[in-house]
Amino acid sequence: MISVETADNALKSFYLDAVTEALDLKANPLLAQIQRSSMDVVGKDVKKLVRYGVNGGIAAGSETGALPSSAQTDRVLFTATLKNLYGTIEISDKALRASAGSEGAFVNLLNDEMQSLIRSASFNFGRMLYGDGTGLITYVDDIGENNDLTLLSVKGIVEGMLLDFTSLSGAVIGSTAGRKVLSVDRQNNVIVLDGDSLVSAMPIGAGVYLHGSKNYEITGLGAIFGEADTLYGVNRANAPLLKPYVKTEAGEISESMLQTAIDTIEENSGSKVNFIVCSWGVKRALADYFRKFATVMPTMECAGGFKAVSFNGIPVIADRFCPEGTMYLLNTDDFKIHQLCDWKWLEGEDGKILKQVPGKPVYTATLVKYAELMCERPNGQGMISGITEA
Repeated sequence: MISVETADNALKSFYLDAVTEALDLKANPLLAQIQRSSMDVVGKDVKKLVRYGVNGGIAAGSETGALPSSAQTDRVLFTATLKNLYGTIEISDKALRASAGSEGAFVNLLNDEMQSLIRSASFNFGRMLYGDGTGLITYVDDIGENNDLTLLSVKGIVEGMLLDFTSLSGAVIGSTAGRKVLSVDRQNNVIVLDGDSLVSAMPIGAGVYLHGSKNYEITGLGAIFGEADTLYGVNRANAPLLKPYVKTEAGEISESMLQTAIDTIEENSGSKVNFIVCSWGVKRALADYFRKFATVMPTMECAGGFKAVSFNGIPVIADRFCPEGTMYLLNTDDFKIHQLCDWKWLEGEDGKILKQVPGKPVYTATLVKYAELMCERPNGQGMISGITEA
């Protein structure tokens, strides 16, 4: 007989490993390249001591001369707070009872809930990789009478998301919090929200955030290549290590442009670019460039089963969340997902993970991971923006 206890045991023993693999390796092509580690986690923070430069005690000398004086390698301490990442599923009591007499129906019910969780988590965690940790998705450009909002971009928006909006000063506007996205017009950058009219509730230029996530998201590429004075608690002005390669207003893409960027990164930092991620339009432009010379870029498979084209042996893969006209040249060995542990179910004092929502005939279960993304060598990464897309 299928019961709440049966569902609880299935989520613990069968679904956890499958969901963990899907979120770690299948959710996003860039995320799949990054190793996960529990090292350098101290309490609620990640504290990583990073060496830069070389040891000063190296020299050439005469046969009988003095030995070189020793000198310590320069170090800087990167510090970041672990972020709280959650994913919740919901099963109604009615659906659970309806499947009580059939194992097949029960399995289908759980499979559907877990696939929905994976799709939602994959979308949002993939989006966070390109953010700056603040959670900002985009800005409101216009507000219609029927809760149709024109945004600067809808790249990070999908139907079903719950959104928050902020005033021009950055404070979340209470009456707009948790609004559900009913539809997305990607051609015109327009979304439609539920609830009361927003015309007088928010200003043009309001910030758009995932509900409850403002300032709580992982530190993504947007922070590494951003203009904030500090990164990982260190002032950029005092640490050249924190200054990546950046080329703006690139225009038409070319092999020389890419190779120059790669060579500059490797010459200045000693890092080896091993992964390139770009927008779909940039990937098409790169393919068009090589087609002019009757050259077809070879393909290769990356971790997680993602397909990529190869540029001089380096995989090039398009990501839906990469900003338009942008290409990142990365050494993924310099990145780590620092975590207390991998994905786990939140358990009550009784050891149960499925809990009834008070006052409702609904059970919920929540996955959690406490983690942060950190790059130990930002100057070994590069970004080319302003590329003309195809």
